[in-house]
Amino acid sequence: MRTKLLILFLLIAGAPYLLMAKGKTITKVVIDAGHGGSDIGAQGAFSKEKDITLAVSLKVGKIIADSMKGMQVIFTRTTDTYPTLVDRHKVANQANADLFIAIHVNSTPFTYTKILKGYKMVKRHHKTVKQPIYTSIRHHETKRSGVETYVLALHRNYQKEEAISEMTTETGLMDVNDPQTAIIIAQYSQAFQLKSLSLSSKIQEQFAAEGRPDLGVKQLPLEVLAGSAMPGVLVEIGFITNVEEETYLNSEKGQEDVAMAIYKGIRAYKADAEK
Repeated sequence: MRTKLLILFLLIAGAPYLLMAKGKTITKVVIDAGHGGSDIGAQGAFSKEKDITLAVSLKVGKIIADSMKGMQVIFTRTTDTYPTLVDRHKVANQANADLFIAIHVNSTPFTYTKILKGYKMVKRHHKTVKQPIYTSIRHHETKRSGVETYVLALHRNYQKEEAISEMTTETGLMDVNDPQTAIIIAQYSQAFQLKSLSLSSKIQEQFAAEGRPDLGVKQLPLEVLAGSAMPGVLVEIGFITNVEEETYLNSEKGQEDVAMAIYKGIRAYKADAEK
């Protein structure tokens, strides 16, 4: 319901630009494998997030390159390195990309169980009393499963507008001193938000069609999305702290399934956007 209200608001607010933007050809997509290098991301029972995101990202890129004629794929990393968050959206902005797709693996917080270990005798108010001794056992495994996709939270749109402004003024498309420029940039930002919601919904639909639990489209104030001057989403492809999902995400079949769902979501979005 919240997503539908947000789409309705953006349709009204961004209507002027959306009418002009219809039919734009999508030719460049940036695939961002989350984490990397010294930043391992979340950790499961036997694997690291950074390795799964890289494997899946490369598979997504290959499917797009093989199946979508004329679509250029740009990676933020292709090896076990760590581009900063700023570096990642710089790659996208410098390429003047049409879409930004960040791929991550979800996790759940640690939980703790208090276990009675024994007793000790302590003096308290001139008396000797028996005091229990507890130890805490940390758990990281979860039964939580499924896929969710994030778009930029609206209160970070100011940064998106800054990124758009920087790109358009640097290329000479707009005059920063023109009062109309701020209005046009705001409309771009609103349109990008709506397009991001459309892309994220189409990706979620593909995962649901594969039988994966659909955890929905959500908003977060993510730096990697805020600094990119284009529609963008961050896909959490499963829970590394769920042993079954971790095993699935490390398998060739699991990675191919995930990559195909993301590709199909992009393909559906592209077909709709270019009508």
